[in-house]
Amino acid sequence: MIQSTLEDLGARTPPAHPFGRDALVVCDNLVRIYRSDAVEVQALQGLDLLVDDGEMVAVVGASGSGKSTLLHVLSGIDQPTAGRVRVGPWDLMKMSRADRVAYRRTMVGFVWQQAAQNLVPYLTGVQNVLLPQAFAGAGRRQRHERAEEVLRLVGVRHCADRLPRQMSGGEQQRVAIAVALANSPRLLLADEPTGELDTATSQEVFEALRTANRDAGVTIVVVTHDAAVSEQVTRTVAIRDGRTSTEVVRVAAGPEDGAPVVAQEYAVMDRAGRVQVPREYREALALTQRVRLALEADHVSLWPSAQRGRHDDRSEP
Repeated sequence: MIQSTLEDLGARTPPAHPFGRDALVVCDNLVRIYRSDAVEVQALQGLDLLVDDGEMVAVVGASGSGKSTLLHVLSGIDQPTAGRVRVGPWDLMKMSRADRVAYRRTMVGFVWQQAAQNLVPYLTGVQNVLLPQAFAGAGRRQRHERAEEVLRLVGVRHCADRLPRQMSGGEQQRVAIAVALANSPRLLLADEPTGELDTATSQEVFEALRTANRDAGVTIVVVTHDAAVSEQVTRTVAIRDGRTSTEVVRVAAGPEDGAPVVAQEYAVMDRAGRVQVPREYREALALTQRVRLALEADHVSLWPSAQRGRHDDRSEP
């Protein structure tokens, strides 16, 4: 009787969905450790991150937080130490060297902060865009049609016959975006793409990225130390100490067209139930070592260990 009841309950319970089953980018308890002689540095310490197909996400954090390491793992430059990392159909934990070459040629595009890393200095803008397509084996006519398409897409068709030294900093970065888009990747990664640009030029670069996201359908992850970048994207993920700590989501305040956009900040809970409380909250209430939790009707209260909360007050006669 008991066995049949359990079987009946099991039949009615929907199967658990694997973490990030429908996401394009899945980082599940991601760990990356660097070793040099006797020194060991854990750059990523069990990071969880999901990015849906078609999103444009910013990853922000202070120097040493692990954000650049995350980008290097997703680009196939670095190999993860432990955990699970998937981008589309590619399992980055199990790729061979040949797989990594194919992955970087077909699945992902990359934009560095320095133009010297993005563009070959003695090639023109259009020649730089043709180059990755040639490596991927595209035909001559296809290469030229695609180069024309992506240069127009990001607004730098006028740079087609210019060398990088004949372009402004913003033009160089937009040509670099065109190069990253050349082989029609599903994911574009940008590491501090506006770090060396002024505010007005940075706006032009982000507009090019938004255009690629919107019109080409490419998913974009931008890594930066500048928290103001959150105004340029719909979702900003903050990394601290090798884990995701908070997210800021920008949503319309109302259903009507033209409603103001408001930013809502959320703490990120990992799959083990851990939450990183922002430093300013900890300092304001002297939250150190032990804290008390109380389950309320619709939320969880967190109290300093030496302070009595209203949960205690209700329990006294």
